[in-house]
Parts: sequence; C-alpha cells; structure tokens
Amino acid sequence: MAGKMLERRTFLKHAAAAAAGTFAVPLFVPSAALGNAGRFPPSERITMGFIGLGGMGTNNMRAFLAQPDVQVVAVCDVVEASDEYGHWYKQGWNGPWFGREPARKIVDNDYAQKGLSAQYKGCDAYVDFREIIARDDIDAVCITTPDHWHAICAIMAATKGKDVYCEKPLSLTVAEGRAMVEAARRYNVVFQTGTQRRSSEQFRFINELIRNGRIGTFQRAITTIGPNNKQAPPSDWQPMPVPEWLDYEMWLGPAPRASYHKDRCLYTFRFGLDYSGGQTTNLGAHVIDMIQQANGTDETGPVEVEDLGGEFPEDGLFTTATRVAFRARYANGLELTCTTGDGEFWRLEGTDGWIEARGNEWTCSPESLKTTVIGADEIHLYKSNDHHRNFIDCIKSRQRTAAPVEVGHRSTTICHLGNIAMRLQRKLHWDPAAERFTDSEEANQMLSKPMRSPWHL
Repeated sequence: MAGKMLERRTFLKHAAAAAAGTFAVPLFVPSAALGNAGRFPPSERITMGFIGLGGMGTNNMRAFLAQPDVQVVAVCDVVEASDEYGHWYKQGWNGPWFGREPARKIVDNDYAQKGLSAQYKGCDAYVDFREIIARDDIDAVCITTPDHWHAICAIMAATKGKDVYCEKPLSLTVAEGRAMVEAARRYNVVFQTGTQRRSSEQFRFINELIRNGRIGTFQRAITTIGPNNKQAPPSDWQPMPVPEWLDYEMWLGPAPRASYHKDRCLYTFRFGLDYSGGQTTNLGAHVIDMIQQANGTDETGPVEVEDLGGEFPEDGLFTTATRVAFRARYANGLELTCTTGDGEFWRLEGTDGWIEARGNEWTCSPESLKTTVIGADEIHLYKSNDHHRNFIDCIKSRQRTAAPVEVGHRSTTICHLGNIAMRLQRKLHWDPAAERFTDSEEANQMLSKPMRSPWHL
C-alpha cells in the first residue's frame, strides 16, 4: 500500500480522539452501517468532500456515493437550497433540488438506507470550501464549481495533500491551468479531470483506430458544438435583490465585483467571460479532448489558431461567443475546426478513410473499421470504463488517472486559444512548449485574468 494510504490507516486508528478537535464531527461511519461498503475497513476507505452541488456536482456526488469504498463526509456550496439551477434535473425530489442542504440530505438518506440510524448525521455542510480543505480526515475533494473557482479550490486542496477530481473545463485561463498542473506535481496528488469520454470504451476504440493508422494519415478533424442553450436577459437588465439562500459575495470570489442578477449565477454563469468561456470551453472541452487523444498530442497543442467568424454579443449581461468558429493547426499538419452546430459532432478524416461520431452513434469508411481488431503489438490507449471508479483506484495505487491534470489543461487551453483568436478576429501563432503567442502581446495579455482581493493563486 502506498505511503499515503499507510498514513491514512495510522490516522484513523486515532480517529475517535481526533473527533474532539476543531470541527467536532464523526470521522468515519461504522462498517456495519455502510452495507456493501462495510467490507472495507476504515483504513481502506477514501473519505471525500464535495465543493459545488449544482446539477453536475450532485451527479458526481451520487456517483462517488455509489462506490463501495468511498465515504462522503462533507459538502459545500454557497447555495443553501434552490431549484433555480434547472428544472429539468428534478426527478421526484420533494423540495429544492440543489445546494448544500439537499446534498447533505442525499448523503444522510443514502447511509440510512444502508442500515444507519435516521437520526445520525454523517455529513457536514459548509458555505466556505476552505473548511472542507482544512479537515485532516478528508482524503479527496470533488470540485464542481463555476469555472472561475476551479484553480483556487484545486490548488488549495493540493497544498493540503488532498487528491482532486475537478470538472471540465479545467480552468478559466491558460495561466490558471498551468498553475494547477504545477501544484498537482509539486504536492504529488492524484488528479482527475471530468472529461468522462476518456473512460468510454467506444471513444477509446475510435481513437485507437486513428492512432494505429486505420484511416491513413490523420489530416483533418471537424467538430461542432451546441449553441447557447439559455436566452440572455434584455440589454437594459436591472440588478436584482440577492436571494436569502445565496452567499453572493462568496459566489463572486475572485471575479470582479458585479451587481446580482439571477442570470449571472447558477447554470448561466457559463455565458459570462468573467466566470467561464461559454460553450467554447463547456462543450468544446469534450470534443477537443478527444481530438487531442486521437492525435497523440495530450501534453502539447497546436502551433496556430485562427478566427473563422466567431460572434460575440455587443452588449448585455451575456458576454461569451454566440457563434463559435475557429481553426487550429498542429505541427504535424492536422487541422482542427470547431464551430457552432446543431449538437456535438466530430468527423475525423485521413488519407484512407474517415470516422464520424454524433452522440453515441458512429459511422465510418471503410465499414470494416468497426470490426477491426487492435493487435497486441499496436497502440492501446489508457483503459478505463468508469471515470469515478478510476479516480478512486488511482488514489489507492498512486498511479496516473485516465484524464490527469496536464491532459485536462492542454485540451482546455485549445478552447481558450479559440476564444482569444475569435475575440481578436485574427490568426495567431502559438508556442505550446512556452505556452505563449509568438506574434501578439495583446493576445498574451489574455492568457490570464486579475483576481479580486483577497483571492489569488
């Protein structure tokens, strides 16, 4: 067992004594109360805290809660409880669906159903994520906040030796992504980016076909992403009162001070450049990540990026691209285009064939590609069929995950480059080793953003 797990065992031997410390909370759930999880002694369980409990955050929490050797002990969100994240997520829940209190109830109910007394409160709920990071009894955190919080949360967690699962897009800027990479390396933490297609057998097989030359030389990748799925408020929008269930100052965090409006927060944060890169980073992170894997460029990137007619709002609360259109070119000659379409689509073209994928369906030419067998002596990509399980297994083995921090950073960087090229309406040359533009200081200034005090990397 790796050193960290040995330390964990030693720590849990003295858990009862430690429970009287700063947070005065139970440090582990008794084995008998965990049902299937009870077969794992406390020394072999991974304790987790969750930062951000909106739609995806709650889904992530449920996925980890289902792992037999994971124990959820804490949740955190600036939202106490609200159904304003998106009504389409409601599935039989009687009351507000998202926020720290609904999440805490989900955890408590789950453990109660596994035989734990309904009166036992095994999960703590916080407003400030630093309270989760400060706890010595938490091994790993899952970060599913708005993008402008990813870097600060992940880096602070890494400095405390906590392993990190962080949703995509990994960062708000290229500089933040690089800082996350360096922190994960410096503190030797296991890191998983939430690009779950890395744990898809279908996409892995498609990319193995490309990597092993089944369509000849890989020449072109054509990708589309869905359009904005929320309507912007009128350009003359007015500030709204901050709802009682939201700590708005903490929600803004490192972002510039701004008046509250319901369409600035929760799901629609992704349409403001102070908090996200729009659908370019939200949806592009998936398709571009797959192109990176197919091209064998997981730890580098393109050498050129060019605007193809991207469009941005002229005024109003929403500021991210309403039409995405850019091209990237790699040193090996591959051209990647990403444009707004009617949904997620990618076409991979080579000198001897092509593959198209839309959702979970794919077609190809020649059709024999679907029955091709990848030989034992050919390239086989990292095998994982469950992204959350892979993270837990890697915490225990201290091995590389399916989507480590460098991979997540490089894929997200291309999305950032696309946004920069579209905003400047020009072609730019990029040095992927130095992570700098070689022909525009104006573009280089857009690789980072200032953070509002007291927050910093």
